Amino acid sequence: MNKTISPYLELGKINTLRVDRDTTPGLYLMAEDGNDVLLPGQYVTDNMIENSLVDVFLYTDSEDRLVATTNKPHAMLDEFALLEVVDTAPFGAFMDWGLPKDLLVPTQLQKSPFQLGEKRFIRVVYDERTHRLVGSEKLGDFFQRRVKDLSPNQEVNILIITRTPLGFKCIVNDKYEGLIYHNEIFENISLGDKKSAYIKTIRKDGNIDLTLRKPGSKNSAQSGDKVLDLLKQNRGIMPYNYKSDATLIKDIFGMSKKEFKRSLTKLQDTGKIEVKDTGIYLK
Repeated sequence: MNKTISPYLELGKINTLRVDRDTTPGLYLMAEDGNDVLLPGQYVTDNMIENSLVDVFLYTDSEDRLVATTNKPHAMLDEFALLEVVDTAPFGAFMDWGLPKDLLVPTQLQKSPFQLGEKRFIRVVYDERTHRLVGSEKLGDFFQRRVKDLSPNQEVNILIITRTPLGFKCIVNDKYEGLIYHNEIFENISLGDKKSAYIKTIRKDGNIDLTLRKPGSKNSAQSGDKVLDLLKQNRGIMPYNYKSDATLIKDIFGMSKKEFKRSLTKLQDTGKIEVKDTGIYLK
């Protein structure tokens, strides 16, 4: 597939630019409209010859000059990422986003003061006042509230962004806000996880209730297979039964206690296991 040169230089995005000239500090790359940008020598490779096309990310350096890099940041313009705080100052915090120049999250775009070493979910945005890329933790400002292209039971892509008393908040298809309730979760999930999920309800406020389980799937059969697989991994014996604690069942088997008990009964009825006071035994 042939590349097409970018019509103009776009800050915060991947640009396909033409190698125009070689200089001491690096290569100058040109867009279709004639504007150019420096690709510093540290990123130049032997195959970057005159008139060849190169994919680069554009951002501003420490002197606010537009500059190119072949490195890709953890998040580009209007994208979200879980980033680590590498420095703090009275005016904001600096995040490691995978480039030599750290990403500034101004104090006014933080929900609470940032601490060195912690991780926060950030959206990369354009600051019209300084003409730079900055980070914002106030993600709610960017979610679309009119859900036009989704419907119940539809599969979506989610990014887990925060834990709340109700459940885990998610970014749905990069533009909506969703929630998976704690009682809907039967597997280990962490902030930053990317998963597939299914829509349960689209609420009037534009928020979306989600489930990790495919609607209409044969959960009991899948759960039975999981129990058998774990038994085989543990030499055919596991110290759990109908009376085991629900939290323990969720952590070990990734399912609700109700589903676990139903799976045990079906497996016993088919003669695949035996359940005793001392545990589950593979036959």
